[in-house]
Amino acid sequence: MLDDRAKLLLKTLVERYIADGQPVGSRTLSRANGIELSPATVRNVMADLEELGLIVSPHTSAGRIPTARGYRLFVDTMLTVNRENFQTASLVPEQPQKVIASAANLLSNLSNFVGVVMAPRRGSVFRHIEFLRLSEKRVLVIIVSPDGDVQNRVIFTDTDINQSQLIEASNYLNTHFVGMGIEQVRERLQAEVESLRSEIAALMQAAVQVSSEAMSQSQDEVVISGERNLLSVSDFSSDMGQLRRAFDLFEQKAQLMRLLDISSQAEGVRIYIGGESQTVPFEELSVVSANYEVDGQVVGTLGVIGPTRMPYDRMIQIVDITAKLVSNALSHK
Repeated sequence: MLDDRAKLLLKTLVERYIADGQPVGSRTLSRANGIELSPATVRNVMADLEELGLIVSPHTSAGRIPTARGYRLFVDTMLTVNRENFQTASLVPEQPQKVIASAANLLSNLSNFVGVVMAPRRGSVFRHIEFLRLSEKRVLVIIVSPDGDVQNRVIFTDTDINQSQLIEASNYLNTHFVGMGIEQVRERLQAEVESLRSEIAALMQAAVQVSSEAMSQSQDEVVISGERNLLSVSDFSSDMGQLRRAFDLFEQKAQLMRLLDISSQAEGVRIYIGGESQTVPFEELSVVSANYEVDGQVVGTLGVIGPTRMPYDRMIQIVDITAKLVSNALSHK
């Protein structure tokens, strides 16, 4: 355990490094407000912090910078967030795709880093479904998703089905299957298929399949905004290798999906600091994330990705407020 003196020095060093981006020396720390220690004493404490793996000395400087472990201790035990006097724009309730895109842009613009939003996970196949006969053996399926998106799909039937039969089929699906998950709908249909006319049963099974496909294709899984902001971050602009690895992460998206899925299992704002685990396998990057809800149910995750040298207190506010704005914009209540 660190004593109060060591905690104060580490906190001051991290805050100074985040603000200035320069390694912090013992003389600078000894002159900081609230620290009444000689440079020699500060050097001794810094040596202890370095031995604990909380700070490190770059080979080009006698000053020290925080390690991922040092950032973690700072974030977990020393960070204070002032939630006053922080203003942001609102998100207008509209189509979910637009809300998600607006949220990613908002995160990026407020943080000056990268905003990421995982699109809502849909628990059910449809909220409403209708059939419209186009021609012989061609039927238009109109699908309204649980969050209000409208998708149209054309399906082909083995036999011609008239409009009254199509209305009968849509009424049956809307009465018995609204709000169910895809597997639950399939199981119910399989169990009830014998009681339905064969052409109607086949129509329903085809409709459920295209509903599932339409809903999965209606949005990108992860929306990313502001990748170019990293070009102006000194931590990356001086090292093209780091920048290339960061852009590879955004292009692949699979790593982001795993990270955001992990984030969705926790409450409140979460901070992942690069290099401390395989969750964020890049030492140069940190992620601040939070869940958002629709009508009280967690459906997705959003966050900010930036350098480990980021103002975590401000990022926490940005992510927390944006998650609440998205929740309000998407909820129907």
